[in-house]
Amino acid sequence: MDVFWTAFRVPNLLRRLFGEGALSAAFVPVFTQVARAEGWEKARIVLANVTGWLALILAGLLLAGELLISAWLLLGRGNWEALLLGKLIMIMLPFMVTICVLALGSAALNCKGHFAYPAFAPIILNLSLIAAAWYVGRSGRADTWAGLFMLSAAVVVAGLVQVAGVLWLLRQAKLASLPTLRPVLPELHRISSMVLPMMIPLGLLQLSSLFDSIYALVMSAAPDAAPLRLLGVEIHRPLEVGVVTRLFAANRLYQFPMGILAISLATAVFPLLSRHAADNDMPGLRHTTNRALRLSLFLGVPSGVALLLLAEPVIAIIYRTGEFTPADVRQSAAILQMYCLGMWAYFCNHILLRVFFAIKETKTPLRIASGLVIVNVVLVMLLVFTPLEGAGIGLATAITASLNSLLLALLIRRRLGGDLGAAEIFVSLLGTFAATTAMAGAIFAVRWALPTWLPKARSEWVLLPASVVAGSLTFLACAAVLRCRELTELRKSAAVDAGLGGD
Repeated sequence: MDVFWTAFRVPNLLRRLFGEGALSAAFVPVFTQVARAEGWEKARIVLANVTGWLALILAGLLLAGELLISAWLLLGRGNWEALLLGKLIMIMLPFMVTICVLALGSAALNCKGHFAYPAFAPIILNLSLIAAAWYVGRSGRADTWAGLFMLSAAVVVAGLVQVAGVLWLLRQAKLASLPTLRPVLPELHRISSMVLPMMIPLGLLQLSSLFDSIYALVMSAAPDAAPLRLLGVEIHRPLEVGVVTRLFAANRLYQFPMGILAISLATAVFPLLSRHAADNDMPGLRHTTNRALRLSLFLGVPSGVALLLLAEPVIAIIYRTGEFTPADVRQSAAILQMYCLGMWAYFCNHILLRVFFAIKETKTPLRIASGLVIVNVVLVMLLVFTPLEGAGIGLATAITASLNSLLLALLIRRRLGGDLGAAEIFVSLLGTFAATTAMAGAIFAVRWALPTWLPKARSEWVLLPASVVAGSLTFLACAAVLRCRELTELRKSAAVDAGLGGD
C-alpha cells in the first residue's frame, strides 16, 4: 500500500497542475470576463477551444508517460517496489486526462453558479475505490499485486464516470459543444500565457507533497534491512515500513476540512474576485478578500485545533483494523497533529492565491513558491532524522504553508493599493480564538470527565461523537455570544451559493 499511495499521487499531481490548479486558475478570470462582456454563447465557444487543446496536450503527455514507463519497466531496473510503482502509475495515468477535463468543466459550471456536482464528483472516486477494495478483499486478492491493479483500474473507471456527469451538466447549462482546435481564439492565448506562471507556484507545493511520499518510501525499511548506500556512503533509514500509508491516512484527514470548507469557500469566491478584477473594482476586491480571509480563519482555526485534539480517536475509528495496528494509529496521529498546526494557513492560501490569479498577477506567487519548495524539501530531509521521524514531514508542511500565507498576505496588500482591513481581521481573529478556546475546553471535558461519570462511555465510538457535538455546539454558542460577524455571514447560504455576492 505504501507503493500504491505513492503511485496515486502522480495523476493527482497532474490533476492539480492542469485541472483544478493552474488551468482553472487561468481559465476562470478570462471565461468570466468573456461571459460578462460578450455573453454566454461566446463563452461556450471559448470553452470548446480550451477543451480541444487541453485534450490534445493531455493525450500527448499520457502517451509520452506510458512510453517512458514502459521502457523503464522493460529494462527491469530497480527493486520490486520500483517495478510495482511503475506498473501502478501506468494503470492510473489515464485518470489524469479525465480528471482534468472534469476540472475544466467544473470551473465553467462554477462561473455560471452551479456548484453541486463539482463538489459531489470526488465522492464518485471514493465510492469506486471502496467498491474495488471490498471486491479485492472478498476475492482473496488482498495480498497480491493483482489486488492493487484492480484498485488502480477503479480509479480510471471513476474518472470516466465523473466526466460523463460533467458533460451532461454542461449540456443542460447550454455550455457544451464539440472541442475545437481551429481557429485558435485570442482568449486561448491569454489563458495559455498565464498557465505556466500559475502552474509553477501551484505545482511546486504539490511536487513537495510527491517528494514527501517518495522520500519516505526510500527512507523506510524493516529493522533488519541493510542501510541505504548513496554515492558510496551508508545512510541509516530512520523510518519504518508503512510510513507512506500512515502519511496518506493523516493527509486525507487534514484535507477533509479543507475539502468541505476551504476549497468550497475558495471555489465560491473565485468568480466574484474575477468579476471585481475585470471591472477594475479595487474597493470591491479588497472587501471580498477581507471577508473571505475572515471566513477562512473563522473556519480554519477551530478545524485545526479540533482535529489536533481528536487525531488519535479519529484515526483509530477509521483505520484501526487488520494490518493497521495501534502503533500505526499513534504514529499517524502524530503526523496529523503536525499537519494541523498549519490548518489556518491552508485555508488562507486558497483565498490568497486566487486573489493574485484574479488580478492576473502570477510572478509573485511564483517567486514565493520557488523559494518555499526548497525550504520544505530541506525541512523534510532533516526532520525525519529527529525524534519526530515521520511526523517531521507534517511539521515541514505546516511551516511551509504558514510562511506562504504570511508572505502572500503582506504582498497582496501592496498589490491592491489599500488596507485589506487588518484591524477588522484582528478583531475577528480574537473572537475566533476565544470561541476555539471554549471549544477545546468542551472537548477536554467530554474526553476526561464523561468516562468518570459514565464508566460505560469509555469507548471511542461514544467519546468521539460526544466530543464533536460538544465542541461544535460550544464553538457556535460562543461565536453567537461574542457576535462574530462570520457566523452571521455563513448563515446567508444564498449569498454563498451566489459566490459571496451581495452586501
